[in-house]
Amino acid sequence: MSIAIEASDLVRDYGKVRAVDHVSFSVESGEVFGFLGPNGAGKTTTVRMLTTLLEPTGGRVLIGGYDIQRRPYRARRQMGLVPEESNIYTELSAWDNLMFSARLYRVPRAEREQRAAELLKTFDLYEKRHVKAQLFSKGMRRRLTIAMALIHRPPILFLDEPTSGLDVQSAQTIKQIVRQLNAGGTTVFLTTHNIEEASQLCERVAIINHGRIAAIDSPERLKRTMESVQAVEVAFDGGLTDPEVALRGLAGVLDVVKQGDKWRLYTADPPAVLPLLFAHAQQNGMRIITLNTLGPSLEDVFLHVTGQKVGAPRESDNSEMGGQGQRRRGGPRNG
Repeated sequence: MSIAIEASDLVRDYGKVRAVDHVSFSVESGEVFGFLGPNGAGKTTTVRMLTTLLEPTGGRVLIGGYDIQRRPYRARRQMGLVPEESNIYTELSAWDNLMFSARLYRVPRAEREQRAAELLKTFDLYEKRHVKAQLFSKGMRRRLTIAMALIHRPPILFLDEPTSGLDVQSAQTIKQIVRQLNAGGTTVFLTTHNIEEASQLCERVAIINHGRIAAIDSPERLKRTMESVQAVEVAFDGGLTDPEVALRGLAGVLDVVKQGDKWRLYTADPPAVLPLLFAHAQQNGMRIITLNTLGPSLEDVFLHVTGQKVGAPRESDNSEMGGQGQRRRGGPRNG
């Protein structure tokens, strides 16, 4: 299988700060590839270099076989870029946004209208094609942004936080669109903070931490590297008001985390903990409402490889690097 994206020894320095430190990976054509990282890890900086928005200090990037520094125009023609915040022109209609984007990408005049109509129908926006985008919901704007990035039929699509801030229905629609695009042969490079989303959509994920790749593999293989991080999830009715201390005292329990109305008991041996849990509930007048045993999740892997406590809340990833200015919000207009 051919390689769609290849990064070799990629480096980016900001003065004396090295944001990206000799990062190397490749993405196969037709793959959905996830790129994850905590705040300040170098994730956004890496993506900006891959998409020609930032010049590398060192290393090499090939997009569709084209070197981004030697042949930037040809490299850009291989990709569509969907920034985190929809970058449509709200004063223009959906149709005019697509026409403008088509001209930027130098789509031949004869193809523009046909391609725009195809995309608007695909994204269920055709009936609203003459409505100004300022009247669109956030989900509709997101779909229009993706359509603009696809107007020139790029084989590679970069998606930055595609479902961020969307309601559940809109987020599901976007995920279904990603699956359809990939089924049609589009390579998707997905940057997301939603680890469950990455687990559902991606064939492989890379986790970057402190400017270096900390792990790269399929979600399921990454989970299997952490079989010791298993858990028993339980919800009680009645009994102790705050059972945390008692639960921590059960043999074999490594950590206890409250999640909503449930308690998650981390352990290397769930079967051994179950009878102890039943006995504890009976002794303290507690009725078990729900009980599940859980294997390690992709989020557990993420927390482990980035040096955070498994089960603890993660920091909000609102900026790329504290010493590098604000995280890019939205990027340039498509093209």
